[in-house]
Amino acid sequence: LALEQDFEPGTRFHGVAEEGIPFRAIAEVIGRRLNLPVKSLTKEEASAHFTWFTHFAGMDSQSSSKQTRERLKWQPREIGLLDDVDQPYYFN
Repeated sequence: LALEQDFEPGTRFHGVAEEGIPFRAIAEVIGRRLNLPVKSLTKEEASAHFTWFTHFAGMDSQSSSKQTRERLKWQPREIGLLDDVDQPYYFN
């Protein structure tokens, strides 16, 4: 939709359907699918466990497509992140 219209060069659009999904909610789906327990960790425990991934796991990277929806008259149609991650094909 963005390419079909004449927007200023550099205009950005963000096609995300959901906002603020906690990392824990994602971990809970993965843990349930793998039959593994999910528990909270301190910063130190997380750093030791996740090593290089700790930086990404600890980010609060909320995103919004509010402006994209308004400017393009767009609405997401597919399933959300948690429902998608809960699909069997990720765990075969």
